[in-house]
Amino acid sequence: MALSLDIITLGTAHPQTANSFYKAAFSPTTTGDGLDLHGTGRLTFRPIGELAGEAGTDPATSGFRGYVLSAVVNQPDEVEALLDLATANGATVVRPAKKKLFGEFTAVYRAPDGALWKLAAATKKNTRPVPDPIAPSETAIYLGVTKPTAAKTFYEALGMRVERDYGDTFIDFTIAPGVCRLGLLPRKALAKDAGVDAHGDGFSAAVLTHTAASRDDLDSLLKAADAAGGTIARPATRTDEGDHVALFTDPDGFHWKITAPA
Repeated sequence: MALSLDIITLGTAHPQTANSFYKAAFSPTTTGDGLDLHGTGRLTFRPIGELAGEAGTDPATSGFRGYVLSAVVNQPDEVEALLDLATANGATVVRPAKKKLFGEFTAVYRAPDGALWKLAAATKKNTRPVPDPIAPSETAIYLGVTKPTAAKTFYEALGMRVERDYGDTFIDFTIAPGVCRLGLLPRKALAKDAGVDAHGDGFSAAVLTHTAASRDDLDSLLKAADAAGGTIARPATRTDEGDHVALFTDPDGFHWKITAPA
């Protein structure tokens, strides 16, 4: 039993528009359940009211949603190229592409659906032509939490393994091929890094999904989440298609969905 971040579902007023934007911004592969970001994770899109209703919360949202999505590419030119693709298709630049204090080359934009994306280069210099398409080597979602060490304890109880631990400054977890990385930062620090105000409330407009191998694994994860301080938003139920679904929130209020085959 171990939680992994298999799918990120974004709530938006216009799912088809969001789908078109991300296809243009990342050239992903279309799958039966959304977009595959070159083997580094999957995105799906739902009407925000529908997504909030499934999660058992009000769809109203304002200000900073408490998370930042991230794509890591090989070199600075690729950050600039992805930023150009995003803005050409309706994104708004929040932080222009540039080298930061300690040499990291990054940019931040707000997608048309409202999600914040940080683009980062894994290396400091351009050593090759920009590929087409540009394939991220990693995608991630960073959650702005009250205290990263406390949030770490919760996720470790669900089987996640820490990769980098800088206490209440920054923590992230190991990833496997095909899934997104999960990271934890203090909310104010995350907002500052993205270049936005930390104030905001309401629905995050995102649900993180784990696909369990079986109903038994689903039940074990749900029990662990409850025991570790999470809140069960929807007990395990069977869908019309025969699959099993449950939802919970972590101690900071971020929404998770667990699915399992019939």
